[in-house]
Amino acid sequence: MSEPRQVTGWVSNVKILGKIAFIEVIDDLSLTPITIVVKKETNSELWELVSKVKLGSALKIEGKEPQQVVSKKGRELHAEEVQILAEPQDLLPIDVTGKTPASFDDYINYRYLALRLPKIRAVFVARSIIFQEVRNFLTSRGFLEVNTPKIVKAGAEGGATLFSVDYFGEKAFLAQSPQLYKQMLMCGVPRVFEVGPFFRAEKFSTTRHLNEGWGLDVEMGFINDVNDVLSLLEELVTHVNKRLVESMGDQLKSLGFNIIEDMKQFPRVTYDEALKILNSNGFDLKWGEDFDPKAEKFLGEYFQQQGTPAYFITEYPWDSKPFYIMRNGPQKSYAFDLDIRGIEIASGGQREHRYSELYRNLVDKGLDPNDFKFYLDAFKYGMPPHGGFGLGLDRLVMVLLGLQNIREAVLFPRDRFRLVP
Repeated sequence: MSEPRQVTGWVSNVKILGKIAFIEVIDDLSLTPITIVVKKETNSELWELVSKVKLGSALKIEGKEPQQVVSKKGRELHAEEVQILAEPQDLLPIDVTGKTPASFDDYINYRYLALRLPKIRAVFVARSIIFQEVRNFLTSRGFLEVNTPKIVKAGAEGGATLFSVDYFGEKAFLAQSPQLYKQMLMCGVPRVFEVGPFFRAEKFSTTRHLNEGWGLDVEMGFINDVNDVLSLLEELVTHVNKRLVESMGDQLKSLGFNIIEDMKQFPRVTYDEALKILNSNGFDLKWGEDFDPKAEKFLGEYFQQQGTPAYFITEYPWDSKPFYIMRNGPQKSYAFDLDIRGIEIASGGQREHRYSELYRNLVDKGLDPNDFKFYLDAFKYGMPPHGGFGLGLDRLVMVLLGLQNIREAVLFPRDRFRLVP
Protein backbone atom coordinates (compact mmCIF):
# COMPACT_ATOMS: atom_id res chain seq x y z
CA MET A 1 0.00 0.00 0.00
CA SER A 2 1.06 3.61 -0.68
CA GLU A 3 1.08 6.62 1.62
CA PRO A 4 -2.32 7.80 2.93
CA ARG A 5 -4.29 9.93 0.47
CA GLN A 6 -7.43 12.06 0.73
CA VAL A 7 -10.13 12.14 -1.93
CA THR A 8 -13.24 14.32 -2.06
CA GLY A 9 -16.07 13.98 -4.54
CA TRP A 10 -19.54 12.70 -5.34
CA VAL A 11 -20.85 9.15 -5.41
CA SER A 12 -21.61 8.21 -9.00
CA ASN A 13 -22.19 4.48 -8.49
CA VAL A 14 -22.53 1.94 -5.67
CA LYS A 15 -21.85 -1.79 -5.99
CA ILE A 16 -21.98 -4.29 -3.15
CA LEU A 17 -20.48 -7.64 -4.08
CA GLY A 18 -20.72 -9.98 -1.13
CA LYS A 19 -18.64 -8.52 1.67
CA ILE A 20 -16.90 -5.91 -0.49
CA ALA A 21 -18.31 -2.43 -1.20
CA PHE A 22 -17.23 -0.61 -4.36
CA ILE A 23 -18.12 3.07 -4.40
CA GLU A 24 -17.34 5.05 -7.54
CA VAL A 25 -16.56 8.69 -6.80
CA ILE A 26 -16.13 11.48 -9.36
CA ASP A 27 -13.35 13.58 -7.87
CA ASP A 28 -11.56 16.83 -8.67
CA LEU A 29 -11.68 17.45 -12.47
CA SER A 30 -11.21 13.79 -13.34
CA LEU A 31 -12.98 12.33 -16.37
CA THR A 32 -13.03 8.83 -14.85
CA PRO A 33 -14.26 7.94 -11.36
CA ILE A 34 -12.03 6.58 -8.64
CA THR A 35 -13.23 3.32 -7.09
CA ILE A 36 -13.37 3.32 -3.29
CA VAL A 37 -13.02 -0.19 -1.85
CA VAL A 38 -14.15 -1.22 1.64
CA LYS A 39 -13.94 -4.83 2.85
CA LYS A 40 -16.25 -5.96 5.63
CA GLU A 41 -13.64 -8.24 7.12
CA THR A 42 -11.22 -5.34 7.40
CA ASN A 43 -13.58 -2.71 8.82
CA SER A 44 -17.17 -3.88 9.39
CA GLU A 45 -18.34 -0.51 10.77
CA LEU A 46 -17.04 1.38 7.74
CA TRP A 47 -18.49 -1.26 5.42
CA GLU A 48 -21.94 -0.77 7.00
CA LEU A 49 -21.65 2.98 6.44
CA VAL A 50 -20.60 2.93 2.79
CA SER A 51 -22.90 0.07 1.79
CA LYS A 52 -25.84 2.34 2.62
CA VAL A 53 -24.45 5.54 1.11
CA LYS A 54 -26.85 7.32 -1.24
CA LEU A 55 -26.08 7.92 -4.90
CA GLY A 56 -25.02 11.53 -5.35
CA SER A 57 -23.68 12.00 -1.82
CA ALA A 58 -20.63 14.20 -1.27
CA LEU A 59 -17.83 12.31 0.50
CA LYS A 60 -14.39 12.79 2.01
CA ILE A 61 -12.32 9.62 1.96
CA GLU A 62 -9.00 8.80 3.58
CA GLY A 63 -7.24 5.73 2.29
CA LYS A 64 -4.35 4.14 0.46
CA GLU A 65 -3.80 3.18 -3.15
CA PRO A 66 -3.20 -0.57 -3.61
CA GLN A 67 -0.10 -1.87 -5.33
CA GLN A 68 -2.31 -3.77 -7.77
CA VAL A 69 -5.41 -2.04 -9.11
CA VAL A 70 -8.39 -4.34 -9.77
CA SER A 71 -10.87 -1.68 -10.95
CA LYS A 72 -11.37 -1.49 -14.72
CA LYS A 73 -11.74 2.28 -14.35
CA GLY A 74 -8.01 2.47 -13.60
CA ARG A 75 -7.97 4.24 -10.21
CA GLU A 76 -8.63 2.68 -6.84
CA LEU A 77 -8.45 3.66 -3.18
CA HIS A 78 -8.83 1.31 -0.20
CA ALA A 79 -10.72 3.41 2.32
CA GLU A 80 -9.72 3.69 5.96
CA GLU A 81 -12.08 6.52 6.82
CA VAL A 82 -15.17 7.87 5.03
CA GLN A 83 -17.06 11.02 5.97
CA ILE A 84 -20.45 11.78 4.41
CA LEU A 85 -20.44 15.53 3.92
CA ALA A 86 -23.88 15.87 2.28
CA GLU A 87 -26.67 13.59 1.08
CA PRO A 88 -29.33 14.24 -1.59
CA GLN A 89 -32.58 15.53 -0.14
CA ASP A 90 -34.59 14.30 -3.10
CA LEU A 91 -34.41 11.84 -5.97
CA LEU A 92 -31.76 12.84 -8.48
CA PRO A 93 -33.44 14.34 -11.60
CA ILE A 94 -30.87 12.71 -13.90
CA ASP A 95 -29.01 9.42 -13.66
CA VAL A 96 -25.46 10.21 -12.54
CA THR A 97 -24.34 6.65 -13.32
CA GLY A 98 -24.83 7.49 -17.00
CA LYS A 99 -26.76 4.30 -17.67
CA THR A 100 -30.10 6.01 -18.36
CA PRO A 101 -29.86 9.03 -20.68
CA ALA A 102 -31.80 12.16 -19.78
CA SER A 103 -33.44 14.57 -22.19
CA PHE A 104 -31.39 17.30 -23.85
CA ASP A 105 -33.22 19.96 -21.83
CA ASP A 106 -32.68 18.13 -18.54
CA TYR A 107 -28.94 18.05 -19.13
CA ILE A 108 -29.11 21.85 -19.44
CA ASN A 109 -31.63 22.44 -16.64
CA TYR A 110 -29.51 20.38 -14.26
CA ARG A 111 -26.13 21.25 -15.73
CA TYR A 112 -24.59 21.55 -12.28
CA LEU A 113 -25.50 17.91 -11.66
CA ALA A 114 -24.78 16.72 -15.21
CA LEU A 115 -21.18 17.88 -14.73
CA ARG A 116 -20.66 14.72 -12.69
CA LEU A 117 -21.03 12.74 -15.93
CA PRO A 118 -17.61 12.27 -17.57
CA LYS A 119 -18.74 13.16 -21.11
CA ILE A 120 -20.41 16.40 -20.10
CA ARG A 121 -17.59 17.29 -17.71
CA ALA A 122 -15.10 16.69 -20.56
CA VAL A 123 -16.75 19.38 -22.70
CA PHE A 124 -16.06 22.05 -20.12
CA VAL A 125 -12.56 20.85 -19.31
CA ALA A 126 -11.87 21.07 -23.06
CA ARG A 127 -13.52 24.50 -23.21
CA SER A 128 -11.24 25.76 -20.44
CA ILE A 129 -8.17 24.47 -22.30
CA ILE A 130 -9.34 26.16 -25.52
CA PHE A 131 -9.83 29.53 -23.79
CA GLN A 132 -6.49 29.24 -22.01
CA GLU A 133 -4.60 28.34 -25.19
CA VAL A 134 -6.18 31.23 -27.09
CA ARG A 135 -4.77 33.59 -24.48
CA ASN A 136 -1.41 31.83 -24.37
CA PHE A 137 -0.97 32.00 -28.15
CA LEU A 138 -1.91 35.65 -28.56
CA THR A 139 0.03 36.83 -25.52
CA SER A 140 3.12 35.04 -26.83
CA ARG A 141 2.70 36.96 -30.10
CA GLY A 142 2.78 40.33 -28.37
CA PHE A 143 -0.96 41.00 -28.20
CA LEU A 144 -2.37 43.02 -25.32
CA GLU A 145 -5.52 41.63 -23.71
CA VAL A 146 -8.10 44.41 -23.34
CA ASN A 147 -11.65 44.84 -22.05
CA THR A 148 -14.12 47.08 -23.85
CA PRO A 149 -17.59 48.32 -22.80
CA LYS A 150 -20.56 46.00 -22.97
CA ILE A 151 -23.07 48.86 -22.65
CA VAL A 152 -22.74 50.97 -25.77
CA LYS A 153 -24.33 53.89 -27.60
CA ALA A 154 -24.07 52.40 -31.11
CA GLY A 155 -23.77 48.90 -32.50
CA ALA A 156 -20.79 47.80 -34.57
CA GLU A 157 -22.98 46.84 -37.49
CA GLY A 158 -25.31 49.80 -37.15
CA GLY A 159 -28.23 47.37 -37.24
CA ALA A 160 -31.33 46.76 -35.17
CA THR A 161 -30.42 43.34 -33.74
CA LEU A 162 -29.44 44.79 -30.37
CA PHE A 163 -30.86 44.46 -26.87
CA SER A 164 -31.73 47.94 -25.65
CA VAL A 165 -31.27 49.04 -22.05
CA ASP A 166 -32.34 52.11 -20.12
CA TYR A 167 -29.08 53.84 -19.21
CA PHE A 168 -30.23 56.43 -16.66
CA GLY A 169 -32.95 57.66 -18.98
CA GLU A 170 -30.86 57.41 -22.13
CA LYS A 171 -31.24 54.59 -24.65
CA ALA A 172 -28.22 52.29 -24.85
CA PHE A 173 -27.51 48.77 -26.05
CA LEU A 174 -25.79 45.57 -24.99
CA ALA A 175 -22.74 45.19 -27.20
CA GLN A 176 -22.86 42.66 -30.02
CA SER A 177 -19.16 43.16 -30.78
CA PRO A 178 -16.16 45.19 -29.56
CA GLN A 179 -15.39 45.97 -33.20
CA LEU A 180 -15.40 49.75 -33.04
CA TYR A 181 -13.37 49.91 -29.83
CA LYS A 182 -10.69 47.47 -30.89
CA GLN A 183 -10.21 49.45 -34.10
CA MET A 184 -9.95 52.71 -32.15
CA LEU A 185 -7.21 51.11 -30.05
CA MET A 186 -5.13 50.64 -33.19
CA CYS A 187 -4.37 54.36 -32.87
CA GLY A 188 -2.31 53.66 -29.76
CA VAL A 189 -1.56 49.92 -29.43
CA PRO A 190 -0.37 47.72 -32.33
CA ARG A 191 -1.99 44.40 -31.32
CA VAL A 192 -5.00 43.72 -29.07
CA PHE A 193 -7.40 40.90 -28.27
CA GLU A 194 -10.45 40.48 -26.09
CA VAL A 195 -12.25 37.42 -24.75
CA GLY A 196 -15.72 38.43 -23.67
CA PRO A 197 -19.49 38.11 -24.00
CA PHE A 198 -21.62 39.39 -26.86
CA PHE A 199 -25.38 39.78 -27.20
CA ARG A 200 -27.56 39.33 -30.28
CA ALA A 201 -31.30 40.09 -30.28
CA GLU A 202 -32.26 37.90 -33.25
CA LYS A 203 -34.98 35.31 -32.59
CA PHE A 204 -32.68 32.39 -33.34
CA SER A 205 -33.97 28.81 -33.41
CA THR A 206 -30.93 26.94 -34.70
CA THR A 207 -28.36 24.53 -33.32
CA ARG A 208 -25.52 27.02 -33.77
CA HIS A 209 -26.90 30.37 -32.56
CA LEU A 210 -27.30 31.81 -29.08
CA ASN A 211 -28.44 35.22 -27.90
CA GLU A 212 -25.57 35.46 -25.45
CA GLY A 213 -22.22 34.02 -26.40
CA TRP A 214 -18.52 34.28 -25.79
CA GLY A 215 -16.20 35.47 -28.48
CA LEU A 216 -12.62 36.26 -29.25
CA ASP A 217 -11.89 39.56 -30.96
CA VAL A 218 -8.46 40.30 -32.41
CA GLU A 219 -7.11 43.40 -34.13
CA MET A 220 -3.60 43.99 -35.45
CA GLY A 221 -2.05 47.16 -36.83
CA PHE A 222 0.69 47.87 -39.34
CA ILE A 223 -0.32 44.91 -41.51
CA ASN A 224 0.90 44.50 -45.06
CA ASP A 225 -2.44 43.18 -46.27
CA VAL A 226 -5.29 40.86 -45.31
CA ASN A 227 -3.03 37.81 -45.64
CA ASP A 228 -1.33 38.78 -42.37
CA VAL A 229 -4.69 38.38 -40.62
CA LEU A 230 -5.51 35.10 -42.39
CA SER A 231 -2.14 33.62 -41.39
CA LEU A 232 -2.52 34.63 -37.75
CA LEU A 233 -6.01 33.12 -37.51
CA GLU A 234 -4.89 29.87 -39.14
CA GLU A 235 -1.93 29.58 -36.78
CA LEU A 236 -4.14 30.34 -33.77
CA VAL A 237 -6.77 27.69 -34.55
CA THR A 238 -4.13 25.12 -35.47
CA HIS A 239 -2.29 25.79 -32.19
CA VAL A 240 -5.44 25.56 -30.07
CA ASN A 241 -6.54 22.29 -31.66
CA LYS A 242 -3.05 20.79 -31.34
CA ARG A 243 -2.86 21.64 -27.64
CA LEU A 244 -6.36 20.24 -27.07
CA VAL A 245 -5.41 16.94 -28.73
CA GLU A 246 -2.14 16.79 -26.79
CA SER A 247 -3.85 17.57 -23.47
CA MET A 248 -6.84 15.25 -23.64
CA GLY A 249 -7.24 13.79 -27.13
CA ASP A 250 -7.19 10.15 -25.98
CA GLN A 251 -9.73 10.84 -23.25
CA LEU A 252 -12.02 12.67 -25.66
CA LYS A 253 -11.87 9.85 -28.20
CA SER A 254 -12.57 7.23 -25.52
CA LEU A 255 -15.66 9.22 -24.48
CA GLY A 256 -16.96 9.23 -28.07
CA PHE A 257 -16.04 12.75 -29.22
CA ASN A 258 -15.32 13.24 -32.91
CA ILE A 259 -12.22 15.39 -32.58
CA ILE A 260 -10.02 16.73 -35.38
CA GLU A 261 -6.73 14.97 -34.77
CA ASP A 262 -4.77 16.62 -37.58
CA MET A 263 -5.61 20.21 -38.51
CA LYS A 264 -4.00 20.65 -41.93
CA GLN A 265 -3.31 23.85 -43.86
CA PHE A 266 -6.51 25.76 -44.55
CA PRO A 267 -7.46 26.18 -48.23
CA ARG A 268 -8.25 29.76 -49.27
CA VAL A 269 -11.03 30.02 -51.81
CA THR A 270 -12.61 33.23 -53.02
CA TYR A 271 -16.31 33.90 -52.76
CA ASP A 272 -16.50 33.54 -56.55
CA GLU A 273 -14.81 30.13 -56.42
CA ALA A 274 -17.09 28.93 -53.61
CA LEU A 275 -20.13 30.15 -55.54
CA LYS A 276 -18.95 28.19 -58.58
CA ILE A 277 -18.50 25.01 -56.51
CA LEU A 278 -22.02 25.33 -55.11
CA ASN A 279 -23.75 26.14 -58.39
CA SER A 280 -21.90 23.27 -60.06
CA ASN A 281 -23.47 20.94 -57.51
CA GLY A 282 -27.15 21.80 -57.78
CA PHE A 283 -27.37 25.16 -56.03
CA ASP A 284 -28.82 28.22 -57.74
CA LEU A 285 -27.20 31.14 -55.92
CA LYS A 286 -26.85 34.63 -57.35
CA TRP A 287 -23.67 36.66 -57.00
CA GLY A 288 -23.86 38.75 -53.84
CA GLU A 289 -26.03 36.31 -51.89
CA ASP A 290 -24.76 35.09 -48.57
CA PHE A 291 -24.37 31.34 -48.16
CA ASP A 292 -27.19 29.78 -46.14
CA PRO A 293 -26.63 26.86 -43.71
CA LYS A 294 -27.41 24.30 -46.42
CA ALA A 295 -24.73 25.78 -48.70
CA GLU A 296 -22.25 26.02 -45.81
CA LYS A 297 -22.90 22.38 -44.91
CA PHE A 298 -22.25 21.31 -48.50
CA LEU A 299 -18.98 23.24 -48.62
CA GLY A 300 -17.96 21.67 -45.32
CA GLU A 301 -18.55 18.19 -46.70
CA TYR A 302 -16.83 19.13 -49.98
CA PHE A 303 -13.62 20.21 -48.25
CA GLN A 304 -13.77 17.45 -45.66
CA GLN A 305 -13.70 14.91 -48.47
CA GLN A 306 -10.41 16.52 -49.47
CA GLY A 307 -9.09 16.06 -45.94
CA THR A 308 -9.36 19.71 -44.90
CA PRO A 309 -12.13 20.37 -42.35
CA ALA A 310 -11.13 24.07 -42.06
CA TYR A 311 -11.11 26.55 -44.96
CA PHE A 312 -11.27 30.28 -45.69
CA ILE A 313 -13.71 32.03 -48.01
CA THR A 314 -12.25 35.36 -49.10
CA GLU A 315 -13.12 38.44 -51.20
CA TYR A 316 -16.78 38.72 -50.27
CA PRO A 317 -18.99 41.26 -52.05
CA TRP A 318 -18.61 44.60 -50.30
CA ASP A 319 -22.36 45.22 -50.25
CA SER A 320 -22.81 42.22 -47.94
CA LYS A 321 -20.19 43.36 -45.42
CA PRO A 322 -20.08 46.05 -42.70
CA PHE A 323 -18.97 49.62 -43.40
CA TYR A 324 -15.57 49.24 -41.74
CA ILE A 325 -14.37 46.60 -44.23
CA MET A 326 -11.97 47.86 -46.91
CA ARG A 327 -13.14 47.67 -50.51
CA ASN A 328 -11.30 45.55 -53.05
CA GLY A 329 -12.27 47.22 -56.29
CA PRO A 330 -15.78 48.47 -57.02
CA GLN A 331 -17.72 45.40 -55.82
CA LYS A 332 -15.51 43.15 -53.72
CA SER A 333 -13.97 43.51 -50.28
CA TYR A 334 -11.04 42.31 -48.21
CA ALA A 335 -13.40 40.35 -45.96
CA PHE A 336 -13.23 36.65 -45.18
CA ASP A 337 -14.91 33.88 -43.21
CA LEU A 338 -13.33 30.84 -41.58
CA ASP A 339 -15.50 27.74 -41.69
CA ILE A 340 -14.79 24.45 -39.91
CA ARG A 341 -16.89 21.40 -40.68
CA GLY A 342 -19.34 23.57 -42.59
CA ILE A 343 -19.95 26.04 -39.76
CA GLU A 344 -18.77 29.65 -39.81
CA ILE A 345 -16.39 30.07 -36.88
CA ALA A 346 -14.84 33.47 -37.57
CA SER A 347 -15.20 36.44 -39.86
CA GLY A 348 -12.84 39.32 -40.42
CA GLY A 349 -10.80 41.22 -42.90
CA GLN A 350 -8.71 44.28 -43.56
CA ARG A 351 -10.34 47.45 -42.25
CA GLU A 352 -10.64 50.79 -43.94
CA HIS A 353 -8.12 52.96 -42.06
CA ARG A 354 -8.36 56.10 -44.26
CA TYR A 355 -10.67 58.66 -42.67
CA SER A 356 -12.23 59.96 -45.89
CA GLU A 357 -12.90 56.48 -47.26
CA LEU A 358 -14.35 55.28 -43.95
CA TYR A 359 -16.64 58.31 -43.86
CA ARG A 360 -17.79 57.50 -47.40
CA ASN A 361 -18.41 53.87 -46.43
CA LEU A 362 -20.74 54.94 -43.64
CA VAL A 363 -22.72 57.15 -46.01
CA ASP A 364 -22.87 54.41 -48.66
CA LYS A 365 -24.29 52.00 -46.08
CA GLY A 366 -27.02 54.49 -45.19
CA LEU A 367 -25.58 55.26 -41.75
CA ASP A 368 -25.23 58.68 -40.15
CA PRO A 369 -21.53 59.51 -39.59
CA ASN A 370 -22.54 61.75 -36.68
CA ASP A 371 -23.65 58.63 -34.79
CA PHE A 372 -20.11 57.28 -35.11
CA LYS A 373 -18.16 60.47 -34.38
CA PHE A 374 -16.50 58.99 -31.28
CA TYR A 375 -15.17 56.20 -33.53
CA LEU A 376 -14.31 58.29 -36.59
CA ASP A 377 -12.24 60.74 -34.56
CA ALA A 378 -9.67 58.00 -33.84
CA PHE A 379 -8.96 57.79 -37.58
CA LYS A 380 -7.75 61.41 -37.74
CA TYR A 381 -4.54 60.87 -35.81
CA GLY A 382 -2.29 58.46 -37.70
CA MET A 383 -4.39 55.29 -37.90
CA PRO A 384 -2.20 52.56 -39.46
CA PRO A 385 -3.39 49.85 -41.89
CA HIS A 386 -5.02 47.20 -39.73
CA GLY A 387 -7.23 44.16 -39.75
CA GLY A 388 -8.63 41.52 -37.50
CA PHE A 389 -11.38 39.03 -36.84
CA GLY A 390 -14.11 37.97 -34.49
CA LEU A 391 -14.28 34.30 -33.56
CA GLY A 392 -17.15 32.54 -31.81
CA LEU A 393 -15.54 30.61 -28.98
CA ASP A 394 -18.70 28.60 -28.25
CA ARG A 395 -18.75 27.52 -31.89
CA LEU A 396 -15.05 26.70 -31.79
CA VAL A 397 -15.64 24.36 -28.85
CA MET A 398 -18.59 22.87 -30.74
CA VAL A 399 -16.69 22.08 -33.95
CA LEU A 400 -13.43 20.94 -32.36
CA LEU A 401 -15.34 18.41 -30.24
CA GLY A 402 -17.79 17.46 -32.98
CA LEU A 403 -20.86 18.50 -30.96
CA GLN A 404 -24.23 18.72 -32.68
CA ASN A 405 -25.68 21.68 -30.77
CA ILE A 406 -23.95 24.81 -29.51
CA ARG A 407 -25.92 24.57 -26.26
CA GLU A 408 -23.82 21.52 -25.39
CA ALA A 409 -20.75 23.80 -25.31
CA VAL A 410 -22.21 26.40 -22.91
CA LEU A 411 -22.84 25.88 -19.21
CA PHE A 412 -26.04 27.91 -18.95
CA PRO A 413 -27.09 28.82 -22.53
CA ARG A 414 -29.24 31.83 -23.32
CA ASP A 415 -31.57 31.59 -26.29
CA ARG A 416 -34.98 33.09 -27.04
CA PHE A 417 -36.73 30.48 -24.86
CA ARG A 418 -34.22 30.09 -22.04
CA LEU A 419 -33.50 32.68 -19.37
CA VAL A 420 -32.99 30.24 -16.44
CA PRO A 421 -31.12 28.61 -14.88
